[in-house]
Amino acid sequence: MPEGNRRRLHPFTPLLRGWKIFAAVVVVLGRQVYSGVTLGWDLLAIGIAVPIAVAYGFLSWRFTYYEVSAEELHLETGVLFRRSRHLRLDRLQAVDVVRPLVGRALGLAELRLEVAGGSSAEAPLAYLGEAQASALRAELLARAAGIAHDAPEAPETVLFTVPLRHLIQAAIRSSGLIVNSAVFVVLLVVGFGFGQWAAFGVALPTLLVTIPVMARPVISHFEFTVADSPDGLRLRHGLLETRSQTVPPGRVQAVRIIEPWLWRPKGWCKVEVNVAGYAGEGQDKVSVLLPVAPKAQALALLGRVLPDVDLGAPPVNPAPTRARWVDPVAWRFLAAGVDDRYFVAQRGRFQRETDIVPHEKVQSVRLSQGWLQRRLALATLHVDTTPGPVQASAAHRDAAAARALLDQETGLARAARARAAPEQWMRHSSRDREGSID
Repeated sequence: MPEGNRRRLHPFTPLLRGWKIFAAVVVVLGRQVYSGVTLGWDLLAIGIAVPIAVAYGFLSWRFTYYEVSAEELHLETGVLFRRSRHLRLDRLQAVDVVRPLVGRALGLAELRLEVAGGSSAEAPLAYLGEAQASALRAELLARAAGIAHDAPEAPETVLFTVPLRHLIQAAIRSSGLIVNSAVFVVLLVVGFGFGQWAAFGVALPTLLVTIPVMARPVISHFEFTVADSPDGLRLRHGLLETRSQTVPPGRVQAVRIIEPWLWRPKGWCKVEVNVAGYAGEGQDKVSVLLPVAPKAQALALLGRVLPDVDLGAPPVNPAPTRARWVDPVAWRFLAAGVDDRYFVAQRGRFQRETDIVPHEKVQSVRLSQGWLQRRLALATLHVDTTPGPVQASAAHRDAAAARALLDQETGLARAARARAAPEQWMRHSSRDREGSID
């Protein structure tokens, strides 16, 4: 469509928006049933709610439009109160395609845009046809890269697909599931064996907590696929709500490799990342780069987001012996070190965690000391990056060594930032389309 033309959301959008209001009314009425409200009044209220929901959905769709230019995405929304948003494409960090369960049944998808400095997803476009959403995503990314807006989407190569059996086994081997299951069994034994029937009142809520503990990661990461493309790593996953997202090159700020103790006999691990540009709910959704995989595969993937990383290269030094007074269980597994590219920290007796932060991504370095640490001449070094699950730190170091490591990391980070070239959105994709590859 030519530039400057207004575009509307999918005509089925009112069904999804009206359905949400209708569901909320039904929930409220359901609560009223237990308060003595007669069925006739409930039916009357539902009869009133249906046309209101339909009217709201239609008017919301009727007064919403967007248009794309070379520099920005313009979105107009609102029925009673108009809201106009202008999203600069040169600040675009990520564009994700989300397909909720009801939307998938109607062939619809939501486009969520993340921009630099945003506190949440900006100007979400809900809802578009699936083909329309994919085409608009490609157009926005192309314009953000400064190339032809009708350029085809960059090709991809599938790297890994996590088997369903691995997700299920990983969930079964989670410590939370095992603890909850053990509590449930103990409550049943107490109830049946000792006649303490009150235990069943606690067992049922425990079971209701245990089932989601196992089901949530399987549902969220169902058919988790990692593909490589010139514009970054593409992730697709989800059973009820599917999500397609791209982790652009250079936007990974820190990595954490997690090895739960029940996964280690299988040689499995999980990879989490901090990604620049995502905020709030978006960061939570994109933080998992690989939910479960053999460590060799995880390290191969790690080499694509952190070039030349070698976990055996940094001189990782353990914490001093007196750290046992602060952390008697896991002090032997505390270690940290640096090389010319990365800061690395390790921790955990039962769940081993390894944090890796490129020096050029470090935003601040600081020391902290609790009262017991001060008495033992210990300190913890914190290496801060963008918000996310990875919060790298070297815990319970010798205070003088921690200060020296702080000075060393500060100098390495300053030098790395001076050497680093400015990151450009889809820089690799643009070059690939022009015929040259890095």
